[in-house]
Amino acid sequence: MPAYDLLQKPALTPPAIVFPIVWSVLYLLMAVGSALVYLSDAPGRSQALTVYVFQLAVNLIWSFLFFGFGAYRLSFFLLLLLIILVAIMIGSFYRVSKPASLLQIPYFLWLILAAYLNLAIWFMN
Repeated sequence: MPAYDLLQKPALTPPAIVFPIVWSVLYLLMAVGSALVYLSDAPGRSQALTVYVFQLAVNLIWSFLFFGFGAYRLSFFLLLLLIILVAIMIGSFYRVSKPASLLQIPYFLWLILAAYLNLAIWFMN
């Protein structure tokens, strides 16, 4: 994280204190949504949970690429994949549990902001 503090960042970068708060809320929403899907007996439950786990793995890899390796270009394209996966996850969740899918909308919107920040950091550094 010390390297992140030294980067040039775009104007819309939230203050550092916002990130752990937002991510805590987002992970809580993801957990509640996935629990609603898990507890459902609706068709498509297994597929929805598979997409959920896969997007979590991509999210983790993105963190290592961006923060661990400073691979801003590669992490941007991985983030685009993550946005697509989360959109697919929202659709999969919707077929199983509408509330579970709606809980994922803040995550999807935050990822769009993250893509803007990632792209700007790639070009500015």
